[in-house]
Amino acid sequence: MKIAVSTRLLLHNKLDGIGWFTYESFKRIVQQHPEHEFHFLFDRKYSDEFIFSKNVIPHVIPPQARHPILFRIWYDYMVPRALKKIGADVFISPGPLGSLRTDVPQLMVIHDLNFEHYPKGIPKVHSSYLRKNSPLLAKKAKRIATVSEFSKQDIHEQYKVPLDKIDVVYNGANENFHALDEKIKFEVRMEYSGGEEYFVFVSSILPRKNLQRILPAFDRFKNSTESKIKLVVVGNKYWVSNEIESAYNEMQHKNDVIFTGRLDAVELHHVLASSLALVYVSYFEGFGIPIVEAFHCGVPVITSNMTSMPEVSGDAALLVNPFSVDEISGAMNSVYSDISLRADLIAKGNVRMNNFSWQRTADLLWNSIEKLMDQTSSTRK
Repeated sequence: MKIAVSTRLLLHNKLDGIGWFTYESFKRIVQQHPEHEFHFLFDRKYSDEFIFSKNVIPHVIPPQARHPILFRIWYDYMVPRALKKIGADVFISPGPLGSLRTDVPQLMVIHDLNFEHYPKGIPKVHSSYLRKNSPLLAKKAKRIATVSEFSKQDIHEQYKVPLDKIDVVYNGANENFHALDEKIKFEVRMEYSGGEEYFVFVSSILPRKNLQRILPAFDRFKNSTESKIKLVVVGNKYWVSNEIESAYNEMQHKNDVIFTGRLDAVELHHVLASSLALVYVSYFEGFGIPIVEAFHCGVPVITSNMTSMPEVSGDAALLVNPFSVDEISGAMNSVYSDISLRADLIAKGNVRMNNFSWQRTADLLWNSIEKLMDQTSSTRK
């Protein structure tokens, strides 16, 4: 079969959550299924690193789609034209966008519906586009994959999609992430935090990632312990709200907060694996890849008791109310002061991480694609 895939988020040195999902799953799928022809649809010049095997045929389809107006042009006009020219049997969209104007059977990966629950958490033009088009796309798609049971139920309830049309395809974690020896940790701390221990926050800086509460929680932790601990913030300033800026400006210990910006995979591994603990207390997530990456790195995790995060972390993390600054601060204090608690969380994380791998992701996604192809074959008969 000819399988077309939207790969516009495969960007050299700029992979984010959906980009990594696309990269890690299709790198495996195309190599494991040489009997099929895969057509990768890029919206700009691509890097050869994304042409994973001989059965991958790349296509560059303008315009570069980074704005809702351009999304519509790309998905609803340019992509259908390309699919027809290719003679595609199915179309896979690994992100939340798809085409409303193609008759090619379509599988969408909807990672979460954060824009439905917190529309003010992203720029208005994007949330308006997603809220208008996502229900229509969910209805049009022959199958939907998502990354947690929480998101499956959410899609079902929000869009009235039958549960048997939705497949759960859990995320994995970068398999190069692992615990580091103390010498390397010392060198990393010297580079990033002046040699001091630190908590780490890993995410694009968006309101729902909750940095606006982590910052005052860290302030309270510092005041209660008088420790030299730092807070390292890793991630692009995608959309820094007034609330986040105000929280930072009001801090007593803002000099102990270090913003690294986005790090490449090697740097991220080193910074995460050298931390005292990951503080990942979003108030809405479809999955939460950094949780599993921290497990791989042998790092304790403080995370949220809401949405998908309890499902992903199981008993291997400290769960807190993400809207409670006191609970976040208290969890920081517990991890900092209790060596046995840290050891227990690390041991449980070592077990929990085995539930999630990119190979499992690829296998589950391929199962979903096979269901789509079976539906397509049945319809044609």
